[in-house]
Amino acid sequence: MPNLLVPAEDGAAVVACSTCRASTDAKDDAEGMRGGARLVAALQTVQASDPRYAGIAVQAMPCLFACQDFCTIHVRGPAKIGYVLGRFTPDEEAARAILDYAVLHAESAEGQVPFRQWPAGIKGHFITRTPPAGYVAQ
Repeated sequence: MPNLLVPAEDGAAVVACSTCRASTDAKDDAEGMRGGARLVAALQTVQASDPRYAGIAVQAMPCLFACQDFCTIHVRGPAKIGYVLGRFTPDEEAARAILDYAVLHAESAEGQVPFRQWPAGIKGHFITRTPPAGYVAQ
């Protein structure tokens, strides 16, 4: 049986579901591409376009099990609260907002970014927060 887990960089990261639906009504977009794959590509393009994002790894993973909240990502970092967000349009505007938030998350002490600093493009997209291994949040 092949390994389910694949080693990944243990730093600040955006893990994007590569198999997410394109929308609530469609599995694929007009070109036949999954929304998750399109969002991964947008994240990679935006990350490569701006050195501010160099410290944020963009990692793809098939199925984050948040299917009703298509185009789902997980923002994480070592010993930090992580966040699962979804319902994004898989484009560069959403990718930039996600990466802007990921930079703030990486700069924070424990993964909590004050609401007033959130990029507008991520507001309303939060699904869950996840504690880091060995911790729970207050």
